[in-house]
Amino acid sequence: MKAKQISTTEYSFTVIYEPIKEGGYQAIVPSLSGLVTYGRTFEEAKEMSRDAILCHLEALKKDKEEIPMEKSMLQERVTVSLGRSFAH
Repeated sequence: MKAKQISTTEYSFTVIYEPIKEGGYQAIVPSLSGLVTYGRTFEEAKEMSRDAILCHLEALKKDKEEIPMEKSMLQERVTVSLGRSFAH
């Protein structure tokens, strides 16, 4: 019997980990709209983000939707000053 060959494709996505005040980390994947997950520790947040990405991609594939390719991203910190006289 001939072994069935399975082809795989590897994808990479940027994940932003944000500590939250209640504890733990929120993980956001900007290239996959709406994909946000959480972990009680940084390691758990990393594991949860990998799992969420995989589930998201499998759902896209099942629905015969295009898997988005991540475009290059720029990130910068922006500082602004807000004076006390600011009013609505």
